[in-house]
Amino acid sequence: MSHVAQIADIAANWIDDLSESDFPQKLALGLKQLVESNDVTVILFRHSGLPTLEYFDDPMKGGSNNIDLFVKGAFLIDPFYLVATQKQQRGFVHFKAIMPSGFKQTEYYRTWYCNSGLKDECGYLISLPNNDFINISVGRTGSLKVFSKKELTLLEEITPLIEKVCQRYWQQLQSTDDTSNIRVRMQHALDHFGASVLTQREKQVVHLILHGHTTKTVSEELNIVVETVKLHRKHAYAKLDINSQSELFYLFIDSLMSVEDYIEGDPLSNYM
Repeated sequence: MSHVAQIADIAANWIDDLSESDFPQKLALGLKQLVESNDVTVILFRHSGLPTLEYFDDPMKGGSNNIDLFVKGAFLIDPFYLVATQKQQRGFVHFKAIMPSGFKQTEYYRTWYCNSGLKDECGYLISLPNNDFINISVGRTGSLKVFSKKELTLLEEITPLIEKVCQRYWQQLQSTDDTSNIRVRMQHALDHFGASVLTQREKQVVHLILHGHTTKTVSEELNIVVETVKLHRKHAYAKLDINSQSELFYLFIDSLMSVEDYIEGDPLSNYM
């Protein structure tokens, strides 16, 4: 079967399944028919509330604690989430194109991404009403090779189809009004993380480290010399009573997980 015929057949199945509750699973299966993948994840990000896992291949995804870590706060520094919310990027995305400099040295990479087992990843960022969006991740783990240029081109070419079926399916679902606005409050907590104990420059350095920047790229981003970055980092770690990037990451996650009654300001104010 040609790719055109295959896509037409898959599209017909998706349209037929739009009224079914297992549409996210059918969406994942259709993508796997187009390109080999053993790790498809569909995540719904509403304008408020925590992310919802609509479909995922591995219920453990590196362990139940690992998926809890992602949903309860680590997603805030996930590259897909960042380009979706900060740059408002939509459509097809290849992870290698958005991976920040120094990503493999970050604690997020070691704690979440490595445990997920992903070797290569691409996917879609699809807009929904009320600033909601869908993130569909198509990944390869284990012995599978990275995606070829031909496979990436094929996935990119069906972006309009993916957008149409996803928007029709999720728009027909009744969205409940979440007045608690958890995700917005968590983002606010991240933006103010460390503000009560750090200087403005120390806070900037810490935030860039959390977002995957190396000492060199922090210096470039803030237009200061490397030695000054190291000094700000040393002072920030001392004030936060930590000694490493690993401890910084866990302090960040723990403080975010404690924001149930958070209203405003630095989440460390009460946490510490």
